Amino acid sequence: VQLQASGGGLVQAGGSLRLSCAASGITLSGYDMGWYRQAPGKQRELVATIYSGGRTNHADFVKGRFTISRDDAEKTVYLQMNSLNPEDSAGYYCKARRMFSAIDYWGQGTQVTVSS
Repeated sequence: VQLQASGGGLVQAGGSLRLSCAASGITLSGYDMGWYRQAPGKQRELVATIYSGGRTNHADFVKGRFTISRDDAEKTVYLQMNSLNPEDSAGYYCKARRMFSAIDYWGQGTQVTVSS
């Protein structure tokens, strides 16, 4: 299983980015997918989850700004991030968990930096 995250970069406050997580070696439809982030000196935190059936959950601190989505045919999960602020600066990581299992697969992360 490989997860390749991309789409990070430097953006000004109020701007937008769309992250992508391309999966290989799995049939994506059988996996629940999540985006996490980790800033320097802080613990990794869950940003959003999208389940295999399409149901989503977003952390309170991104609700109304970020949207997780998936394209199982393209084996890709997305995180659309709008109204970014400097507190959103972090490494963003995608995770895959096969349905009904406790085995997680992580991507390598993509850096998001928001300037004020």
